[in-house]
This record gives sequence, structure tokens and C-alpha cells, in this order.
Amino acid sequence: MTLHVDQLWRYPVKTLAGELLEVAEVTANGIVGDRTVHVRGPEGVRTSRRQHSLLGLHGTLDPDGRPMIDGHPWDSDEAGALVRAAAGEDAWLAAYDGPERFDVLPLLVATDGAIAAFGRDVRRLRPNIVISGVDGMEETSWPGAELHIGDVVIALDSMRPRCPMTTVDPDTLQRDPGVLRDIARRFGGRLALNASVLAAGRITVGDDVGLVRAGDWASSVAPGG
Repeated sequence: MTLHVDQLWRYPVKTLAGELLEVAEVTANGIVGDRTVHVRGPEGVRTSRRQHSLLGLHGTLDPDGRPMIDGHPWDSDEAGALVRAAAGEDAWLAAYDGPERFDVLPLLVATDGAIAAFGRDVRRLRPNIVISGVDGMEETSWPGAELHIGDVVIALDSMRPRCPMTTVDPDTLQRDPGVLRDIARRFGGRLALNASVLAAGRITVGDDVGLVRAGDWASSVAPGG
């Protein structure tokens, strides 16, 4: 396989629709600016698993790195009103950049082969990085391997169990529970890979990607070395 970076995604406001990037700065906490604001209610963090209308709002970063919601600063009255309309009158927005803001690990990596097999809009899977040149469901054999993209090294940990967010059409916001049943039936409920960052740097769409498996490391070490 000849692998390349096909897409880069950032979600400045957790659970809202994200933004497509050409270049991403990657640190130990994933893509810079990812999920630094979230929606809360009295019970804790609110997401589009239940308040699926949140997916109709778009999170972006302005040129100064400030999170925006549909073009409004995240901490503005306008952004707050949009979020309350989507998530309830008792909802509010909060900023937090600690590692707990991620559901599992700082990155989610998807592949074009799995997306084709899934047969639906990639936005339902909410990846950070999409890798092209992958045969079918080859990604299921990748946990434990590393992706080398220039100076960046990404450790692939495990396949991601999918949640009801996949059932929401990203354009119409209509729900189709059959999507999640289909993921369970055809993919064991898991698509895309939870990943962490071993070496930071910059990733650009089109970059070459090297896949290094555990067996590759072992074969490169001489006995007794």
C-alpha cells in the first residue's frame, strides 16, 4: 500500500460539526485547538449523542486561534443562544484543554477503505485524520502499529466503538438508527482507530504516511542488540 494523508479535521467545540484543514499542528494533546470548548448542563457534559441538533452548529477557529460557533466567538451571547436552542435552555459553554476532553485518546484515525465499506458520509465518523490508499478493512489489523508522517509519529491503539452520533445525517440532522445497527452487524460495532501522539510536528494533506507494525520493529533489531 502507498499511503497518504487524505483529510484533516478539527473540532474546536466538542460535539459540534468541525472544520476541514489543509495543515494541522499536532502535539501530545492531538491537533492544536481540538475540542477546547464543550457544552455543559447541570448533569455534566452534553453531546449530540442525545442533543443531536448540536451537529447543526459549526465550530471553527478564528485567525487568532479563538473558538467560534457559526462565526460568533464561543463566549458571546450569540453563541450561547445558538447552543441553548440546540441543547436546552439550561445548557452553557465552558473552556477546558486538559486530556479528559477526549472521549478516548487525542486522535481518531480513519481510512478510505473502511469509509468506502461504511458507505456513508465520513463526517458521521468524526475522524481527525483520514488515510488514503488502504485496502478494504485493513485498518482492523493496525492496532499496535505506528503511523510515521514526516516528524510526527502516531501510535494506533484500538478500534473505536461507535455511538449514536453516527446515526445523524450531518446535513439534514435526520436520525437513522439503522446506521448503528449496520455498524454492529458488519463491523462489530467498531470503525476507525483510537490513537495517541508519540512525536509532535506538522501534518499536511498529501503527506506520505509510513505504517510501521510491531513485527517491523522486531525484525530491525539484531539478536542481543
